[in-house]
Amino acid sequence: MSEIAETTAHEAYAFACMRCGYGWEQAYEIEHHTDASGQAFVVYKADGERVPSPLSAPTCLNCGGHVVRIMRAGRVSIAQQWLKDHESKPAEPEPEGAAQSDAKPEHHWHLSDLLHPFHRK
Repeated sequence: MSEIAETTAHEAYAFACMRCGYGWEQAYEIEHHTDASGQAFVVYKADGERVPSPLSAPTCLNCGGHVVRIMRAGRVSIAQQWLKDHESKPAEPEPEGAAQSDAKPEHHWHLSDLLHPFHRK
């Protein structure tokens, strides 16, 4: 017996690992079905493949950690674009006569730096 989805929704989520700072995004097709006994169930698909619900127990694609923050789509791509834009800018020349001791060290941003406000205390 073949299953036919009654309705299909499209959702996308952003994920960030709280262990290693890796971030990624994934789009899902969410198929809503009803079994022979009338019970509703949901099937998640990513890139055409059936996958477990991304909301139940996500796993980091980088380190395999299970402490993963789930956010609305676009959060990771926005942060990555911001990092790309700010890392590629050339350093501003120092004004003549500026003392080396007054110079602040350049801060290298990581995705985990941008996600710091999301950490629970």
